[in-house]
Amino acid sequence: MLEQPQFGRRLRQLRRQQGKSQADLTGPGMSPTYLSRLESGARPPTPRAVTFLAERLGLSTESFEQPPGTDLSDVLATLFTLSGSERDSEIREMLQDALAEPGSADPQTRWQALAHLARLHGVLGNHQEERAALEELRRLSDELARPALKVHALIRLARSARNLGEPETARHLVGEALRLSEQHRLHVPSADVSRSKLLLASTEAELGNLAEAARLAGEVCDTLPRTEGTLAAESFWVAATVHTRLGRYTQASELLGRAVAALDSHEDLTLWLRLRLAAASLALQTTPPRIDEAASWLDAVQSALDLVGSPLHRHEFHFLHAQLQYFRGDLTGAERLCARAEEGSALLSYRDRVRLEALRGLLDIRAGTPGALDRLRKLAETVQEAGMPDLAVAIWRAVAEPSA
Repeated sequence: MLEQPQFGRRLRQLRRQQGKSQADLTGPGMSPTYLSRLESGARPPTPRAVTFLAERLGLSTESFEQPPGTDLSDVLATLFTLSGSERDSEIREMLQDALAEPGSADPQTRWQALAHLARLHGVLGNHQEERAALEELRRLSDELARPALKVHALIRLARSARNLGEPETARHLVGEALRLSEQHRLHVPSADVSRSKLLLASTEAELGNLAEAARLAGEVCDTLPRTEGTLAAESFWVAATVHTRLGRYTQASELLGRAVAALDSHEDLTLWLRLRLAAASLALQTTPPRIDEAASWLDAVQSALDLVGSPLHRHEFHFLHAQLQYFRGDLTGAERLCARAEEGSALLSYRDRVRLEALRGLLDIRAGTPGALDRLRKLAETVQEAGMPDLAVAIWRAVAEPSA
């Protein structure tokens, strides 16, 4: 029988190959804590534990005598047997462990694994880890000398940079991807071209180039092959975001309504959830805020959060709910929800982190916290210098509100 920690690694490998969670292996005589300690190598296995685990896995006890091997291909195959947002963290851990093995697989298999790993980092809101995985994906694409793979990596890296509050970098990466596609005459699906333009539009909006952003988003919306489905929903959403930055809340609401109507929850429940969070956010950004409408949107996503909501989505929900309570005048409730959102502030996009910090400033001002007003003014100046005029205006308005 293998000694620890090799036994724990072999047990974890066998469990994952069958797409089972730790909970699937627990039962009388095998508590979750004991199983976790076995897998981590902190406890030696007893003959009784080995027999119990073999029965749970439907294997012979001899299966535990083989040393754990490098199984990146097995992990990739296992991805399709696991489902549900509650397993995203475990799948990510599987990929990280397998990729950490020296010489774990051929470059193309590693490329696929890194692409999946980056996606999971993004789903879980770990933007810095996502960025690191995508940088490695870009490097590996160069090593493989596959322009199509590099274009894919560049587009995803650009989206990551935008989420991290680096619009200039994002714009450069999108431009590089588009030039590479043209240089090598790559056959890029029309939907991917449209999504690249949408990414460029949102990046231009972040940089304050709102006319160009509106032109790009409008061009995609005008050339949609159909007004239903995920691409249509994403296109109307980006166009709505641009109009929001322009202060055109009526047009933004109309476009976001079209985005919501374009997508059925059975087609993409995660996007369905995100659209409603966006609709709640828009309702709270208008002047005056549409409180009842925002509350209705947040009520609508509650059940979906339990099904597909990631930690990122939950913290976005807490943040929006904190804003709602603030506008309702429930400062105690807003404070409590703001604190919950701040626990996951690192998961939020740069723009939402700024808005959360602004809400914290308003709450501190109402509570009489010394220096709160000066900190809010400094935040407004920082955002203005970063080239986000619409966000700076919103914060300056918030600065004026307490003294009005």
